[in-house]
Amino acid sequence: MTTESNTPDPRVKHQVQQQAGIAASLPGGGTLFSEPVLVVNQKAKLIELTNEYKVMDQHGSQLGSVVEVGQSALRKIVRFISNWDQYFRHRLEIRDAQGQPVLQLTRPAKIFKSRVIVTRPDGAPVGEIVQQNVFGKIDFAINAGGQQIGAIKAENWRAWNFAVVDHAGTEVARITKTWEGLAKTMFTTADNYVLKIHQQLPEPLLSLVIATALTVDTALKQDARGLG
Repeated sequence: MTTESNTPDPRVKHQVQQQAGIAASLPGGGTLFSEPVLVVNQKAKLIELTNEYKVMDQHGSQLGSVVEVGQSALRKIVRFISNWDQYFRHRLEIRDAQGQPVLQLTRPAKIFKSRVIVTRPDGAPVGEIVQQNVFGKIDFAINAGGQQIGAIKAENWRAWNFAVVDHAGTEVARITKTWEGLAKTMFTTADNYVLKIHQQLPEPLLSLVIATALTVDTALKQDARGLG
């Protein structure tokens, strides 16, 4: 990992406390699965051919990354010249600070509703995140073992912010979209999110909640640019 990756990003504190409205909290265990706040910032590109994200803690120290994998040269050409890419299959790897995969996300080809399959690196299933509706406030079901164990609920029709709830409807986490500034937003496709986990969660809910910070962008912003 480069020296730049190990240097805390000073902009993250403003992003977390001022933009997302999250007060500074005690640090966690220093990993993707043990920090109460995860900051997910997409690498800004004028032309977005491959999704890449940097995942940091609330102080800007890098905890991991997310990289889109499995794209052929033809796929990149299609993505460059059209918006048909939204209907294709997408695969992303969530990697730890050492670059080792810890979760894999697959969104099969879709027409209207998204479904994201979450697995361990060895292919063992974790669960699925399934879009429930097309119009209005977008909701996703969090499923594992054939049962719904939670949900992701958009707080407005544009799907800027999401509440993550458990099977009983209790909010356990929150996803807040933050902005890079008008000029950068106009000329790039980067999306930035802050995930706040309110309490220690059991598996597989924890892994699926962590995956939601990436799934929201892949499931919505990847499709209709006006939604995400």
